Amino acid sequence: MLIRVKAAGVNPVDWKAREGHLDGAFDVYFPVVPGWDAAGVVEQVGPSVTEFDAGDEVIGYLRRDEIRRGTYAELTPAPIRAVAAKPAAASWAEAGGLPLTGLTALQALTAGRVGTGDTVLIHAAAGGVGHLAIQIARALGASRVLGTASPSSHEFVAALGAEPVSYGADLVTDVKRHAPDGVDAAFDFVGGETVDLSWALVGDPSRVVSITNAAGVKAGGGRYVFVRPDADDLAQLSQWYDQGRLRVHLHQTFPLAEAAAAQDLVREGHVHGKVVLEV
Repeated sequence: MLIRVKAAGVNPVDWKAREGHLDGAFDVYFPVVPGWDAAGVVEQVGPSVTEFDAGDEVIGYLRRDEIRRGTYAELTPAPIRAVAAKPAAASWAEAGGLPLTGLTALQALTAGRVGTGDTVLIHAAAGGVGHLAIQIARALGASRVLGTASPSSHEFVAALGAEPVSYGADLVTDVKRHAPDGVDAAFDFVGGETVDLSWALVGDPSRVVSITNAAGVKAGGGRYVFVRPDADDLAQLSQWYDQGRLRVHLHQTFPLAEAAAAQDLVREGHVHGKVVLEV
């Protein structure tokens, strides 16, 4: 299908691709249009598409097998396997910030087998993935969510339904103050030493999940997740959004012409929730 883009999420992977850090993982064809998130209106469908029609409002995680045709655009092509109906309760900007981060959080939490009654630890809980992971963990039945964040982000993390824990050398001790017996699962959304610190907190190493440290988490018996397009998962996120169980927090929006500035802001870090381009 062809989608007329209303909003596109800005993610760390975008500036990493810009700086060449993904060249070993994806073929790159210039001129490159960045972006893997989109929310918009179906402009036209191909002959094999029966699920949607022109005029339908959709969201998509439109990652392809190469870096070339992205979502920082007025119009973007989209395979049906990567698209679901837009949540009616979401603004265009909120919907544009949902696909990549929402799928990353859901697929990581699924890999960690989060379910009813669990106590889970989310590293980088105030970020794009982390702030959605808090809410999705609750939707999956977790009874307690602990979220690591800088002190300036504690109020934000608490408002999402998590118990904030500070980063630092005393992280393990601080987590055990909240959960003396440790946690059922831990999720690394930031990198660094978070995987190493998590082993002491989780009884079953297969429930330590990372989206950043493939070698380290696998070496310890944990799981590495690289988010994939999945229409059913997107539909689940939309359903939770319309039920009021999930919300995208918008840190800042930019017009498409200021995409470079939006990427620079994400690159600097310290973002609460999502940065989104409005087209």
